[in-house]
Amino acid sequence: MKKIILYFVGSLTRLHILTPIRVARLKFWYKMHRWPDFEHPRDLNEKINYLKFYTDTTAWSRLSDKYAVREFVSGKGLEDTLVGLIGKWDCVADIAWESLPQQFVMKCNNGSGDVVICRDRKKLDIVKAQAYFAKTLSHTFGELSGEPHYAPIKPCIVVEELLDASTQPCHSSSLIDYKIWCFDGKPAYTWCCCNRHQYHAEVGIYDMEWNYRPELSVFTDHYREARLPVPKPSCFDHMMEVASRLSAGFPQLRVDLYEVNGHVYFGELTFSSQGGYMDFYTQDFLNELGDRCDLSACCRRSNQSYEKNDFDGGGATGISQRADTTKSSQT
Repeated sequence: MKKIILYFVGSLTRLHILTPIRVARLKFWYKMHRWPDFEHPRDLNEKINYLKFYTDTTAWSRLSDKYAVREFVSGKGLEDTLVGLIGKWDCVADIAWESLPQQFVMKCNNGSGDVVICRDRKKLDIVKAQAYFAKTLSHTFGELSGEPHYAPIKPCIVVEELLDASTQPCHSSSLIDYKIWCFDGKPAYTWCCCNRHQYHAEVGIYDMEWNYRPELSVFTDHYREARLPVPKPSCFDHMMEVASRLSAGFPQLRVDLYEVNGHVYFGELTFSSQGGYMDFYTQDFLNELGDRCDLSACCRRSNQSYEKNDFDGGGATGISQRADTTKSSQT
């Protein structure tokens, strides 16, 4: 049934019958089982959508770009948190495969979950990888999730060094992803994701004293309760400092970090977590996070431009068209 619904939504979107804000309302209704009020938002999901459609999201587009955001991080004096960059290509045909190291991570700069982890280049099926990224580059990310701020991002392929998951504070089959919820430079909670697999991950919420807070989560088959609590990172204070500096000036922002071998690494910045349809938190917790998200300083604008199809060019940012789930950038 889900595939059928997504097929019809996709078809109506490509025919310009469904606009981004209408897609967002339908997606919210489908995930949250109630009709949203984006114009008078209460919880965090609604406020994320308010920010998407009623405020200037030019910075969202620039900082959601996994390549362009590196300059922003460096400008904050946090260059040492960046994972080593191996290369960047605009076209699959231009990738110098023979120059790549034995181990690396390859991903698109504008997607979610489209990561290829290579642990041995000799065993990499290059033809398959080329086909995968050619298809990924042609995909208009955000179209079916009502996230028009992704439209202006010019897609490219980024290759970074592979971080060693074996040198983390505790055992996990994947990198532990510390997703820190921040509100105008003030970290509030950390959502940890570990032991990632293709169709599920283990998760848990921790407060600023690193108390495990399972009562704030709605565990699902996809987001399962972690079998063991994740220990407090040895670099916790530095993590919070990094998150604070990167999130200052934004009403809400999720800063994703890693800790490997006692060092903090930057993952990505997420402005519209799960598109603004998070059903893996309790409603009380979504309300609490919504209360922390102060919109009073935001300049509201008309959503008229979003009643057009922003994925067809132009849109609210005035930038022409570029030529889903909260995933880690290295897992």
